[in-house]
Amino acid sequence: MVKVNRVALIGTGFVGSSYAFALLNQGITEELVLIDLNEAKAEGDAMDLNHGLPFSPSRTKIWYGSYADCDQADLVVITAGANQKPGETRLDLVEKNTKIFKGIVDQIMASGFDGIFLVATNPVDILTYAVWKFSGLPKERVIGSGTILDTARFRFLLGEYFDVDTRNVHAYIIGEHGDTELPVWSHADIAGTRISQWTKRHESKQEELDKIFINVRDAAYHIIERKGATYYGIAMGLVRLTKAILRNENSVLTVSAYLEGEYGHNDVYIGVPAVVNRSGIREVVELDLTAEENEKFTHSVTVLKETMNPVLSKY
Repeated sequence: MVKVNRVALIGTGFVGSSYAFALLNQGITEELVLIDLNEAKAEGDAMDLNHGLPFSPSRTKIWYGSYADCDQADLVVITAGANQKPGETRLDLVEKNTKIFKGIVDQIMASGFDGIFLVATNPVDILTYAVWKFSGLPKERVIGSGTILDTARFRFLLGEYFDVDTRNVHAYIIGEHGDTELPVWSHADIAGTRISQWTKRHESKQEELDKIFINVRDAAYHIIERKGATYYGIAMGLVRLTKAILRNENSVLTVSAYLEGEYGHNDVYIGVPAVVNRSGIREVVELDLTAEENEKFTHSVTVLKETMNPVLSKY
């Protein structure tokens, strides 16, 4: 048998089905298995996606299956879990989603799975830590979507503000994927020129840049208020991560990674730039933060640990 890439998707809700659709359109994997508690929904999605194969860039085998299909998977992507409701923070979801994840991960590992986990369910940093603990896999093979979407939102809004293609904007959001995240202004640039220089050139005010970050941080709340959930942006981010992993790209992406001394912190999964390849996280990229940025990052770590520890201590 010829070895092909297999992605197992756990959860075919808004995010999962959007991810599957984007994955098919980009032709990144040879096999995609859809797994959901609602088997009829997973089967319907598989049928619907298969009917689009004549228009896809490459052949993909798609079917609905069970946790047993994870045994040969190279990548398991988890989007299942309770959704964030209007008025809820991502951290409000800790208790219920940790319990759901324990059952999911136990069944995946029972299949003989020995690949890479990619977690997208919120609160993503805490649930990525939970998957690492529950699975027993090496830390580099358990990855959370982290602040990949926040970073994309940041790049988009900066590009829009300065009227520059967002793909030429290089800037990071790090920390918790949530209310304590922070922008790394000290390393933000457009075409190699610091944002501070662009600000002078355009006679911009710091208050305007601060407003951009607030819109990034609160984007999910605004989208949830209008349409009930966010799913297209994160689905595209997950596909970008899938591509970086399966194609061994060594791409730098802001993911939820385990810290062992990086940034002065230990035993926490949190959003930071990291080199991602076929082995998972090759290394965490340590940015030289300003004193203010470092203080905010430390606060983000503290909030995550204080929220996470009481819940995970039960398992």
